[in-house]
Amino acid sequence: MNIHQPIRLSQLSHGGGCGCKLAPSVLQQLLSSHPVTTPYKQLLVGLETGDDAAVWKLDNNTCIIATMDFFMPMVDDPRDFGCIAATNAISDVYAMGGTPILALAILGMPVDKIPPEMARKILEGGASICEKAGIPVAGGHSIDSPEPIYGLAVVGIAPKSNIRRNADAKAGDKLILTKALGVGIYSAAFKKDALSLKAYDEFIATTTQLNKVGAKLGQDPAVHAMTDITGFGLLGHALEMARGSNKKLVIDVEALPWLEEAAVLAQQGFITGASSRNWKSFDSYVVLPEATADWRRMLYCDPQTSGGLLVACASEHATSLLEMIRNDGYPRACIIGETRDGQPQVIVEA
Repeated sequence: MNIHQPIRLSQLSHGGGCGCKLAPSVLQQLLSSHPVTTPYKQLLVGLETGDDAAVWKLDNNTCIIATMDFFMPMVDDPRDFGCIAATNAISDVYAMGGTPILALAILGMPVDKIPPEMARKILEGGASICEKAGIPVAGGHSIDSPEPIYGLAVVGIAPKSNIRRNADAKAGDKLILTKALGVGIYSAAFKKDALSLKAYDEFIATTTQLNKVGAKLGQDPAVHAMTDITGFGLLGHALEMARGSNKKLVIDVEALPWLEEAAVLAQQGFITGASSRNWKSFDSYVVLPEATADWRRMLYCDPQTSGGLLVACASEHATSLLEMIRNDGYPRACIIGETRDGQPQVIVEA
């Protein structure tokens, strides 16, 4: 595959992937006036804990899960871009313990810069991932925009008992991460022509792997809380779980799984701007080992596009759940820490 197209999609946007997200601190300011409670009793999950998707109780047993996600390209191959964006959007339904049922496409293209054929390949890539998820692209909306944008609005369903919020972790839970970290580092290196072909293949493989295991995890009562790791990085999404659950999350740095070249590239300076914005948004709620190098700190804040699931589960079931996750096609899944009583914060231990 030729990863360098005549028109480089990654050069037509100021950011790419989930690195386009607003910083957590900015998002908090924008939502500060939004009411914490809602008069809609059927709305089981809304904005209150920064969860992955909205959940609406349809009847005594069935819940509707709704989400949307879109961003600008982090790669040049249009089909790869479509695949990554679609995988990332569908992930929010899996992160709630649900099963997706349909998607709507969101497309913005600078029509004076991109030929229709390229836009068509983006849509084809997204549709191919939806096919793997077993859902149709049932419609959508497109506009002429200054930068290329693509994503999906996704609707899913789940029994109420299967819904897993990011806010229900219990003291003593073990934390499982299902995918390796370092996507943002790879994205930064790609944009500067410094990513090897081998690393690019690894990059595409992880960002286009659906988090289908989330629907299975939602059926297990030993799983208490779940979220996916995306634009706020491991520390940001772990902090959301800590705050929502009113618990302290402790992460073992030696247990973290990384993409093969992530550490080397980070030391060479291939860091996204989102990493720094993330750190400034939550540094006072995170405790790192003394003398943590800046490049390593940026790894912990690295924005993940279509990242893995962070799962809080009963400690006595953690080993069997990890085995199930790995057997389901996530060989890099690891137990990375635990949940403890205490003030909401994230502690990284060496």
